Amino acid sequence: MEDVQKHPASVPMPIDRVGVKDLRLPVVVRDRESGTQHTVARVDLSVDLPAAFKGTHMSRFVEALENWGEQLSRSSMEKLLSDMALRLEARRSFARFDFLYFLRQSSPVSRAKGLMGYPCSVVGAWENGKLDFTLGVDVPVMTVCPCSKAISDEGAHSQRASVRILAKFKGFLWLEDLIEIAERSGSSRVYTLLKREDEKYVTETAFANPAFVEDVVRAAAKGLSEHPRITWYRVEVEAFESIHGHSAQATIESPARKE
Repeated sequence: MEDVQKHPASVPMPIDRVGVKDLRLPVVVRDRESGTQHTVARVDLSVDLPAAFKGTHMSRFVEALENWGEQLSRSSMEKLLSDMALRLEARRSFARFDFLYFLRQSSPVSRAKGLMGYPCSVVGAWENGKLDFTLGVDVPVMTVCPCSKAISDEGAHSQRASVRILAKFKGFLWLEDLIEIAERSGSSRVYTLLKREDEKYVTETAFANPAFVEDVVRAAAKGLSEHPRITWYRVEVEAFESIHGHSAQATIESPARKE
């Protein structure tokens, strides 16, 4: 049958990325406590396309994914991306997996158990036989405003904030490491299940540890900088202000360290 995709392009311009988005796929990820965890990922796949070709072969992305398996890791990402590059005759290939990663929490006083789902990502880029691999987490924390506390006779405004981390690393890195660094950076962790004694503890702990968005991003960056396996990171904190109609945000990106 005629391969229309390999016809000359009417506008001979190279395309940086072309592919498929929003595939849904069951995946298995490493879990520090139980070994592995099953979840569902939203997957984006793409490759570069030379100026000479009219189009890519969309079905081959799905074929590569079907041939791949379910274990999500650095080595499996390398296998997937190298296969995609071969199937699609591309110089560069890309994949992004977004998924919820679940940890069972214990509340601070009653020790009540509850599952918390953290949005996580694994991103891979393949070029010239080399894999660029990035882990991401999005972690909620609570913040209490130091200024509001200092100028108020009673109380202070508090809000939930999101600590978003992207990290490159050498060897192996647990998602839990990134989540714990993020949770330590705020005024308090956020919990799924709290009894009254837990609410008292969380409120008092948070108000004893007020933090601007600048404090949170610096604390997270310090934790990431001190981790022996992390070679690069970008951390963004967004505070969903409770007394303003806007959010506050701060970002720190590190220079790359040699792996």
